[in-house]
Amino acid sequence: MALSLKAELRTSQSLVMTPQLMQAIKLLQLSSLDLAAYVDAELERNPLLERVDADDAGPLVADERGDDRADIAGAHDGSDGGEETWVDTEFANAPQAIAEKLDSDLSNVFQDDNPRALSDTAPALPVESWATAPSRQPVSSDDYNLEAFVAAGKTLPEFLTEQLGLATTDAQMRIVGVSLISELDEAGYLRTDPAELARRLGASTALVNRTLALLKGFEPTGVFAASLEECLALQLGERNRLDPAMQALLANLDLVAKRDYAGLRRLCGVDEADLSDMLAELRLLNPKPGAGFDHAPIQTLIPDVMVTPGPDGDWRIELNNETLPRLLVNHSYYATVSGASKKDTDRAFLAERFQTAKWLVDSLDRRARTILKVATEIVRQQDGFLAHGVAHLRPLNLKAVADAISMHESTVSRVTSNKYMATQRGIFELKYFFTSSIPAAGGGEAHSAEAVRHHIRTLIDGETDTALSDDTIVKLLRRQGIDIARRTVAKYRESMHIPSSVNRRRDRHANV
Repeated sequence: MALSLKAELRTSQSLVMTPQLMQAIKLLQLSSLDLAAYVDAELERNPLLERVDADDAGPLVADERGDDRADIAGAHDGSDGGEETWVDTEFANAPQAIAEKLDSDLSNVFQDDNPRALSDTAPALPVESWATAPSRQPVSSDDYNLEAFVAAGKTLPEFLTEQLGLATTDAQMRIVGVSLISELDEAGYLRTDPAELARRLGASTALVNRTLALLKGFEPTGVFAASLEECLALQLGERNRLDPAMQALLANLDLVAKRDYAGLRRLCGVDEADLSDMLAELRLLNPKPGAGFDHAPIQTLIPDVMVTPGPDGDWRIELNNETLPRLLVNHSYYATVSGASKKDTDRAFLAERFQTAKWLVDSLDRRARTILKVATEIVRQQDGFLAHGVAHLRPLNLKAVADAISMHESTVSRVTSNKYMATQRGIFELKYFFTSSIPAAGGGEAHSAEAVRHHIRTLIDGETDTALSDDTIVKLLRRQGIDIARRTVAKYRESMHIPSSVNRRRDRHANV
């Protein structure tokens, strides 16, 4: 068989991930905070991008049927003669080939439907008497942030450092003490081996141990413990209650968690009444002595979608303006600068920045519309939950939503990641509304797994004298039309951190 070279022409199809398509996918799955950071970085890199006040454009709103009622960016086309114009979402000002390429690249990610900003801190007022303050113009509530007036709490390291300065004047112990304080976790535990810390500091192990013994006497009692057992022992020692029986109880905390009271009575050498008193005293201790101090500031959860009852009985779905970046491309500035540029490299740079800016604005517009479309379908599917509560949550999966709005499941998955919806029943992540189904006992409509969990919790919360076993719960649920296995009830109960009927019965007797 002879080998030879020849030229052939073949036609094949392949998926090419263009930079613009990758950018669109990346923006779609970003949370509101990550998106704001990404937009800020783009504003610093691109001189042709400008931020727009959110009050200058109306929000994108839809009813439960999914009809858009307002444009995201106000659909300003620059016809008023202003220097700054909105980028058209269909790229009417771009070459036709570029516009067609854009629609081709994004068709598998977005469907073109065509039909958090914190307020600024108040400016500092000059030092003056309160008598002259009323003469000033009143300050609007939007001009400052009320959180700026909240006193900052003291952190655990600050509280312990103050005690260290009063407890010793030894310079070496203070240096070691500050290092030990920096090794504490948020609960107040010391997870670092003192010998390892001594090696890092170049100090003797005896000095580190002596300093650690001093720090264990600081408030709150229990800090610098290496384990839960030691933390509780420090607190009991301060109360002069660390007797041999209590030491045996602390050495068998695993049996306390298992509620093996017979084994604890045998190991501690006490009767049932004494063990009940010991357990009650144990519940009064603080297993996390450092948790009561300020740590990292808590970030307020800002929803991406707002759902409110409409006047006609439907639901009004609206994108949150605080999570929507408002950007425009300054065409006038681009024309002025590019016309004055004499070098080809400068004109090429400006053209690339101009095209990048238009891609970004269009991607943000499509991202917002896609989120609204997915949220509208979720509201339509979960109307019972919004109206009546978690017991009426329906089983739902990504495919059902994707088929209803003619999108791919991966697109719906990206939209529901790190996005939140504010309803009259609270703020929920979009993924919360997607739950597996439990078949109905009579062959009727299936039940949502989250709704079944709610039924199980309701039954257990309604217990009186007798703790319901898993088998009993199965029988009660089947009377309500829910066909469920006992092992599934046990799995759901454990996921809600509810002990078994035996342990609940023991707890009830122990509390009595």
